[in-house]
Amino acid sequence: MESVILNILIVLAAFLAMEGVAWFTHKYVMHGLLWTLHKDHHKKESSGFFEHNDFFFLIFAIPGITALYFGMQAGYNFLFFIGLGITLYGMAYFFVHDIFIHQRFKFLRKTDNFYFRAIRRAHKMHHKHLGPEDGECFGMLWVPLKYFKDQRKRA
Repeated sequence: MESVILNILIVLAAFLAMEGVAWFTHKYVMHGLLWTLHKDHHKKESSGFFEHNDFFFLIFAIPGITALYFGMQAGYNFLFFIGLGITLYGMAYFFVHDIFIHQRFKFLRKTDNFYFRAIRRAHKMHHKHLGPEDGECFGMLWVPLKYFKDQRKRA
């Protein structure tokens, strides 16, 4: 039973740590060194379904897949559960960012929860900046408290 609880805590810690990794990477890599891949997410330049920004899905998937693989090879050790946390964060990111916020698939349009409204509003404020500088709200699941307070008032 102790190992089950420990494994759950490892998954949860990896999931939560990924918000920090996503924030840091979004602010300093996507809006920095790899802006060339991310800019079409701010300024829609292609007419197709996919954006250059979608390459980040693959970039972020590599550590999760690697940890899952080596964790399985070592008898489902801690690496597997770290990989599971990373992968679950990736799934949450896909649902929140691509489905809910950007509506790349046409469902979850009428969700009226203050948390989801706050996330959507913060992301909209992030996208008002069309260049790599002067950005704000780089997080995905946790954004500045002012957005939560603002949406709580509207509820």
